[in-house]
Amino acid sequence: MILTIDVGNTNIVIGAFKEDELVAHWRMTTNIYKSSDELGIFIYNILKHNKIAVEQIENVVIASVVPDIMLSLENGIKKYLNIEPLIVGPGIKTGINIRTDNPKELGADRIVNAVAALYLYGSPAIVIDFGTATTFDVISEEGSYIGGVISPGINISADALWQRAAKLPKVEIQKPNKIIGKNTVDSMQAGLFYGYVGQVDYIVKKIKKELNSGNVKVIATGGLARLIAEESKAIEEVNDFISLHGLKIIYEKNK
Repeated sequence: MILTIDVGNTNIVIGAFKEDELVAHWRMTTNIYKSSDELGIFIYNILKHNKIAVEQIENVVIASVVPDIMLSLENGIKKYLNIEPLIVGPGIKTGINIRTDNPKELGADRIVNAVAALYLYGSPAIVIDFGTATTFDVISEEGSYIGGVISPGINISADALWQRAAKLPKVEIQKPNKIIGKNTVDSMQAGLFYGYVGQVDYIVKKIKKELNSGNVKVIATGGLARLIAEESKAIEEVNDFISLHGLKIIYEKNK
């Protein structure tokens, strides 16, 4: 059994694979102040709770965009699982050609998403990840990672409204009944939701035009992917665990 761990700015997502099947998954808040014991015990206990013996875990593979948590996470895995984890980074085989100005600056999360998209859906493809930031990652018809787009996440945009405008409240991100709001909350939700749907569809349209390819698969992932996909005309598929599948694929190439 392989344990895959995707460390994001907001959440850590953990998955357990038995061969090619994702048999269990968990989510915890990213906290850089947690000790190696706290992180190691958490992982040990969630495995135990799901009746997965530590001895069943053959290896652990991690992608992280939060360097400050890695020492504690690695040491926690070594101490409680007795495994030296594989970290996605320079020198790791990914199976995808990265054609950007500086491949070393590309986040591990974007690499694993691109790898999974290529192997699960083929090329060309666009992966939209609704995380702390919203990222659009583009795989060319030849199967290369050629770049993408980074925009503020929808929660960042909502927090900016709340923090910078004295009379605007903090609101939940949801689809309002109508785009014309009759009160402040509905108006903010309309702007956030429909503004984001419009942004997604327009960016995808521009990327497709630049790719000059008619058959581009568009996959969404991340916390708000399903909400946005309900209204978006561009998103064709939602895969909540594409990063975990990408990590499993990368592990197979490096084992």
